[in-house]
Amino acid sequence: MDTLAIVLEEPGQLALRRLALTAMGRADVLIEIAWSGISAGTEKLLWSGKMPAFPGMGYPLVPGYESVGRIVDAGPEVRARIGEWVFVPGANCYEGARGLFGGSARRVLLPSARAIPVDESLGADGILTALAATAYHAVAGGAPPELVIGHGIVGRLAARITVALGAPAPTVWETNPDRRDASGYAVIDPAQDERRDYATICEASGASDILDAIVPRLAKRGEIVLAGFYDRLGFAFPPAFQREARLRISAEFTPADVAATTALIASGALRLDGLISHLRPAAEAADAYPAAFGDPACLKMVLDWSAV
Repeated sequence: MDTLAIVLEEPGQLALRRLALTAMGRADVLIEIAWSGISAGTEKLLWSGKMPAFPGMGYPLVPGYESVGRIVDAGPEVRARIGEWVFVPGANCYEGARGLFGGSARRVLLPSARAIPVDESLGADGILTALAATAYHAVAGGAPPELVIGHGIVGRLAARITVALGAPAPTVWETNPDRRDASGYAVIDPAQDERRDYATICEASGASDILDAIVPRLAKRGEIVLAGFYDRLGFAFPPAFQREARLRISAEFTPADVAATTALIASGALRLDGLISHLRPAAEAADAYPAAFGDPACLKMVLDWSAV
């Protein structure tokens, strides 16, 4: 079997080309992808060549960990799953290219246990499953945030999940006035915020120089939750020392986070609508990737594989 896949040949060089798939195992499923998202965090680092050393890192590679589609074939142990609509958090199934993270292809092959059932009625919004679970992992891992930094996709989800869990609505900082739209919580210019006693701050901007701006806004023994992915972070020690500041790194989501997020969506407490700003055919990937990383109007770019 083979597939058409997005291939990063090297930093800044992308192609849509055919790759052979590895052999199907007894507990593997073959998924025909409908939509795949482009991550403005990890994939931007892969695109720019600034991704830190990472297991499986190297070019050429197939990116992507935000895909949804239908199981169209399966190994003998899991054939009952054929027809299911699932979320794909990545795949490593290609000959001649690394699967990092491997979800941006017309067809992908992966172990059945990694194919997560999602509601087909979500449509393209289903690709947000990973980001919603990531935001849930950050929010539910400790005290709910009183302040969220950045009103990008993760920041919006962190704010929505905080409200969905019944906590007081957080304040959100956003420097771009075009991204201050919201419902159910306040989004403000940081310069307008005089508060300096936030107990928990969720950093979702991904900016490597952000800590010096937010440490002085902490209460005594306050906590900063790092929900982005960073090359390097630094901060002035004295202000953090004075506050006995705590840092918590929120890493990968777990199956329990996915289950909890899915339950919030099913109950109506958490909405995913209005977060995808751009949708392009997969054949236009060479233009879509730089736009996803460089267009300030792009909140979330999604590729449509239906015509490939």
